[in-house]
Amino acid sequence: MSKIKVGVIGTGFIGPAHIEALRRLGNIDVVALADVDEETAKEKAAQLSIDNYYGDYRKLLADSAIQSVHICTPNNLHYQMAKEALEAGKHVVCEKPLAITVAEAEELVELAEKEGLANAVHFNIRYYPLIRQMKMMVENGDIGDIYAIHGSYLQDWLFYATDYNWRLEPELSGKSCAIADIGSHWIDLIEYISGRKIVELFADFATFHKIRKKPLKPLETYAGKILKPEDYADIPINTEDYATVLFKFDTDARGVLTVSQVAAGRKNRLYFEMDGSNRAVAWDSENPNYVWIGRRDGNNEQLMKDPSLVFPEVRELISFPGGHNEAFGDTSKQLFKEFYAVVATGKVSQQPLYPSFEAGLRETVLCEKILESNEKRQWIKV
Repeated sequence: MSKIKVGVIGTGFIGPAHIEALRRLGNIDVVALADVDEETAKEKAAQLSIDNYYGDYRKLLADSAIQSVHICTPNNLHYQMAKEALEAGKHVVCEKPLAITVAEAEELVELAEKEGLANAVHFNIRYYPLIRQMKMMVENGDIGDIYAIHGSYLQDWLFYATDYNWRLEPELSGKSCAIADIGSHWIDLIEYISGRKIVELFADFATFHKIRKKPLKPLETYAGKILKPEDYADIPINTEDYATVLFKFDTDARGVLTVSQVAAGRKNRLYFEMDGSNRAVAWDSENPNYVWIGRRDGNNEQLMKDPSLVFPEVRELISFPGGHNEAFGDTSKQLFKEFYAVVATGKVSQQPLYPSFEAGLRETVLCEKILESNEKRQWIKV
């Protein structure tokens, strides 16, 4: 059977992560890589053993052999690249956010449907096996009526004023940093698991480093060295380091999320607890192979990720026996497995298992409403 030929645009952290996950599927051939700089693309292609590389992504899109494209670039490029890829007849997997504005995201949803092409947004956290287990627990009534959902997404990679990244620049990332970057994962996950929709919200942002020091020299070159004062430029910051958001759902349920990228010691911790009328469940992304199950009467439990202990439908997301941990890299593999199963059949569903551009549109809508709430200092209806 011939392999599906894929091109990847973007060579930062997440581009190679996509490539590694794709290669684990067995039926995918990553044949081309593109970046804004041809020398960077050439270097990365050599490292990753990819034959074709381009300094212009449009040359990649012009390759008729490529059937699908993964967009792993800064946020401001997603809309244009996804649009051109669809117009070129390619299936598309896009990093979130799908677009900077709701209007752009709506256009991409409509275009993908019109072209009849498979489309996905990389909400990979849905693909930890125990996330789907909790979703099925909700659907089966095991949790009962959901009273409250609360949690956080905490990181420390922007802890110091000398920590700097393109995500801090609105012209590249959009108006939001912490909410758009990591808060969007938490919100997508909560709506996915609970089956509830957020209908009203109230947000409060804070920027603790109002001035950051942007390195004027490549960080990779100077890794492990202390830059001198003249090697930095003072940059005013207009995006949030921290946010708290209150939610009302389309039932009587309530929710609260805290997001921070200045939480010392928290490297990448998404946590939530869902309290229902029958029991509660809680999950921590830094310990992803266990779910805590809480009871009022009787012993609490820890459910381990094990094919013999989960619902039959969840076993499709498990590659290894119990006690053999699966984590971040496996989530992308499982998402791509579902996506390319659809691409292989050529039968694109309007309601696929994987997060489609519709999920990306939903995230863009919620992000805009959260920004509006923070600006107006009031509850906003979604």
